[in-house]
Amino acid sequence: MPTIHITTLIHAPMERVFDLSRSITLHKRSMLHLQEEAIKGRTNGLIELDETVTWRAKHLGKVRQLTTRVTEMRPKDYFCDEMVEGDFTFMKHEHHFKQIENGTVAIDIFEFGTPYGKLGKLLERFYLQRYMTRLLQLRNSVIKDYAESEKWRVILD
Repeated sequence: MPTIHITTLIHAPMERVFDLSRSITLHKRSMLHLQEEAIKGRTNGLIELDETVTWRAKHLGKVRQLTTRVTEMRPKDYFCDEMVEGDFTFMKHEHHFKQIENGTVAIDIFEFGTPYGKLGKLLERFYLQRYMTRLLQLRNSVIKDYAESEKWRVILD
């Protein structure tokens, strides 16, 4: 099962970064190129503990749906969302936040598995791990951009 680990330094307060990371609205903006939309559950605002969101987007040439639930949350420093329904056999995304002197370190740990046996394992290794890493990096760059500028006010105010 692949595990993706991404660390992003964001020059903004930890609470702001935590909230932007939970924002359905900001997530949609970061995934416009995939026409990603929240269609069920929490569809805007900040997702909370035990809430679900169902996303619909075009990935790998096909429109797909993924439902996740926030299974753990420690306000300001951690939350975890896990797949309830979707194309993966398993998906868990941990979001960790650490306050440092000049901002926040955001740490993503993303684990997933695919069906289709050996073929799925090859797809994970040679394509999906890089694809998912790029998506997470893009999402984090948007969070960073909003958090470090005044753009965050449009999302959180």
